[in-house]
Amino acid sequence: MITISNLKKQFGETIASDIASFTVNDGDILGLVGNNGAGKSTLFRIMLDLLKADDGTVTINGINPAESEEWKQQVGAYIDEGFLIDFLTPEEYFAFLGKISGKTQAEVDERLKDFERFAAGEVFGQKKLIRNLSAGNKQKVGIISALFNKPGIVILDEPFNFLDPSSQNMLKHLLTEYNRETGATILVSSHNLAHTVDISTRIALLEHGVIVRDIDNTEGAAAQELENYFETE
Repeated sequence: MITISNLKKQFGETIASDIASFTVNDGDILGLVGNNGAGKSTLFRIMLDLLKADDGTVTINGINPAESEEWKQQVGAYIDEGFLIDFLTPEEYFAFLGKISGKTQAEVDERLKDFERFAAGEVFGQKKLIRNLSAGNKQKVGIISALFNKPGIVILDEPFNFLDPSSQNMLKHLLTEYNRETGATILVSSHNLAHTVDISTRIALLEHGVIVRDIDNTEGAAAQELENYFETE
């Protein structure tokens, strides 16, 4: 469970986050949507202790990331390519992730088999450093890294960016199946409303750092409400 309480973050005169109270329940697939500057990335960066809040707290399963490192065992995240070690090949990068999480190379290889379809023969076996991959393939490496250790909470900022249509559809299947099989909580921010509605069980709509609507998305019920909102913006 992720709990937000009296969270505030401001950059000069710009309010990036102003959330009095919000809870992400275990097993939610939460889609975070809003126009540019709505505060989606800021919220994720505060959750991951990459940015300090001016006031208030975020707790992950009762742990405040600003005060303890224990939450890191429970969370997999990909925000941007700054999360990657780009002077390694994908194989070297995942061998490194496996080593620091106590996996043998055989276990790493076995885990990566789960992502072969998503990788589509373009990520592994290419003898390329991550820095020399296309933007879409870097994105795939980042998404795979977020899921690699089977975390209970997954946080992905704009994961559909740079992916071709086939890979976008595979990602939707990958995330929904991961949620179904593990019960993990997944948070996804995206400008792509259709993909967000397709995968989310719940959608939080942000405007100037404030969650203005918390929408149940059972059977895609949020689609019309979101369409109406963004048409009037």
